[in-house]
Amino acid sequence: MATDDTTAQVRAWFTGRLPEGWFTAAPEIVRDREEIAVLGTLPDPPADTPEAERPALIEGLARRFREETRERRIEIAREAERRFRQKVSWGVVCGGETVMFTTLSVPVMTRLRQAERQVLDTLVAAGVARSRSDALAWCVRLVGKNADEWLAELRDALQHVDRVRSAGPDVHS
Repeated sequence: MATDDTTAQVRAWFTGRLPEGWFTAAPEIVRDREEIAVLGTLPDPPADTPEAERPALIEGLARRFREETRERRIEIAREAERRFRQKVSWGVVCGGETVMFTTLSVPVMTRLRQAERQVLDTLVAAGVARSRSDALAWCVRLVGKNADEWLAELRDALQHVDRVRSAGPDVHS
């Protein structure tokens, strides 16, 4: 993971480098070891937009921004990639929806036991994924989508374990 100091420097650099008027607020910068993702907020669609038209309008606004800023974004990304030695990806948030234009897809190696491979093979057989690789990516997205709830449950369970331990005998005496 990137250090907070370095992330603050990257955030400051992008805030100073991006043209005024691109976004309604300072961009969100998300970093890991391989990539810097720049997420800017576009103006929301008008409140009176019919719900049936909203997704198409958001898609159109994002696409227009992508096309109109392409050359500048490429120029800024090249500068940032040289400076920070990380790839840059771009996206926008509009009407509460996130639209990514470019992202890295980084291979990750792992060792799985037979039971774990069977989970992936079941997802492939069911047509949820085309391959074990796609199935594993699907699993990671599912955990990420449900991470807040799941992690809160995990923290509650750990607190329960701490309470039970503290109520038990002191083994260090």
